Amino acid sequence: MTSLDLNPLLARIDELETKATFQQESIDNLNDVITDQWKIIDHLKLQISKLDDQLYELEISSSNGSANQKPPHY
Repeated sequence: MTSLDLNPLLARIDELETKATFQQESIDNLNDVITDQWKIIDHLKLQISKLDDQLYELEISSSNGSANQKPPHY
């Protein structure tokens, strides 16, 4: 093979390497986004759990308090 025959092959190799590098950067960026989203999801799950506990406590205290109170028409 002559150097003229190698030029198209070298150009194709360079293009493939460039595409592979771009794809790896894209994968790394997407991985970072997904990791950040999972952190947010975990935080939101914790908040929902706390709010659920608070709501449960309010329901318990509300049902106990209303049993001891007289109705408004008395």
